[in-house]
Amino acid sequence: MGSQSYGIDHQKLKQYAIEIKKVVDFGAELAVVIGGGNIFRGLENIKQGIDRVQADYMGMLATVINGLALQTAVEKQGIPTRLQTAIDIEAIAEPFIKRRAVRHLEKKRVVIFGAGTGNPFFTTDTAAVLRAIEINADVILKGTRVDGVYDSDPQKNKLAIKFDSLSFEDALKKGIKVMDTTAFTLSQENKLPIIVFEINKNDNLMRIAKGEKIGTIVHL
Repeated sequence: MGSQSYGIDHQKLKQYAIEIKKVVDFGAELAVVIGGGNIFRGLENIKQGIDRVQADYMGMLATVINGLALQTAVEKQGIPTRLQTAIDIEAIAEPFIKRRAVRHLEKKRVVIFGAGTGNPFFTTDTAAVLRAIEINADVILKGTRVDGVYDSDPQKNKLAIKFDSLSFEDALKKGIKVMDTTAFTLSQENKLPIIVFEINKNDNLMRIAKGEKIGTIVHL
């Protein structure tokens, strides 16, 4: 949503699409799991009386809207894409099928995964880790508004200490919230490293693809 309070900022969307194009042109295979908080925030609406299961499904549909928007933006940069969803919406997206997703990646298409895991009570973080494991990804790249993992919120504490590297075990001991517990544990059990980095800084994605140390890497 960029600097807006709601919805889709098309300039921000274009920026992300350009960053994705750089990485694909470099030769990397890239899949994207996108959230939906700019359209619908489940936890906030649960407090207003919406049933948790219904709220989670509404959130999943919001990620599909964002997926369609990102798909259009990336294709405008000349990069072919496929949108796959965990909930069947055949008119606008393919159902998620692992072999098909891997084949798309091999053909240098960007695969966008929407609708989370397709199940309530699971976050977009968990969906990202699950899909990464299924397609045998090398790493999870978690794009955020800050440039890595800190011992406290750097936007609230100017003395917050940034970690360049962190083990899964240390992150758990320190109580650092890299991802929600389910996603984090799934990543740890499958030995899938996580790089937390600032998504809004130009060329960060490309620098990671080239092997530069950007943000914080969480690993075994």
